[in-house]
Amino acid sequence: MANHSIVARDLTYAYGENLAVDHISFEVGEAEIFAYLGPNGAGKSTTVKMLTGQIRPKSGTAALLGMDIAREPNKIQHHIGVAFETTNLYPQMSATENLALFARLFGVKADIPTLLERVGLGTRAKERVEGFSKGMKQRLMVARALVNKPRILFLDEPTEGLDPVSAEAIRELILETRANGATIFLTTHDMLEADKLSDRVAFINQGKIMALDTPHKLKQQYGKRLLKAEIERADGGLDTREITLDSADTGEAVKRLFENEKVVTVHSEEASLEDIFIQVTGRRLMG
Repeated sequence: MANHSIVARDLTYAYGENLAVDHISFEVGEAEIFAYLGPNGAGKSTTVKMLTGQIRPKSGTAALLGMDIAREPNKIQHHIGVAFETTNLYPQMSATENLALFARLFGVKADIPTLLERVGLGTRAKERVEGFSKGMKQRLMVARALVNKPRILFLDEPTEGLDPVSAEAIRELILETRANGATIFLTTHDMLEADKLSDRVAFINQGKIMALDTPHKLKQQYGKRLLKAEIERADGGLDTREITLDSADTGEAVKRLFENEKVVTVHSEEASLEDIFIQVTGRRLMG
């Protein structure tokens, strides 16, 4: 991509002796959905805190929209939206009041009723946040992150704790926001969500980026596609046969299968992002 919303070079951060982020480099293009995946403690939150100006890198640089995060953090804040913690909502205030306060802080006019409708909280606009469920607070945080119409939107587990209908609404909102030109930096434990939404995916483990590419190319590089067939035995039982696709002898193996066996069912299967993540890092995402 010719233009980048985020450019990180050798970003590093340590908590005492613990190197949380270890000289990572990457770029995120304009209007790209970039998924940043890793287990707890991998360095995801620390990376985001550096990119959003909450902490300063120990070494390395990062620029958002061409602005250096170390030199122009206040200027950058007006162009980004962050939905990472529900604890900085005001529980004694209503959903509308929370968004209105945030709009005043940014000095912008926001269509608050429309924002609340978009995240499924239109009917709860006047209720105090203290009575909201975790999922409702999460949706309100997404709405709050959109108040200033950000050019870069940082989202942490945006659909965690949501029912399927609400989760799908948030995913549609993410795609809509990207279609309007915004860049999305997404962390999630939901591999299916990352696969569905993301243009590119980065796997981080122990502070290092282990792999970075489109979901399709990661599957091509690290995974394998299988042809699975159920074969009827002479006694009437079924056996399963697997053939690795895209290998040199695939054609001959498939030919032998259908010539010599009684095939009952057949389907293809490709590696999931979860499979690839385990292969690359040796860990499960929730580990």
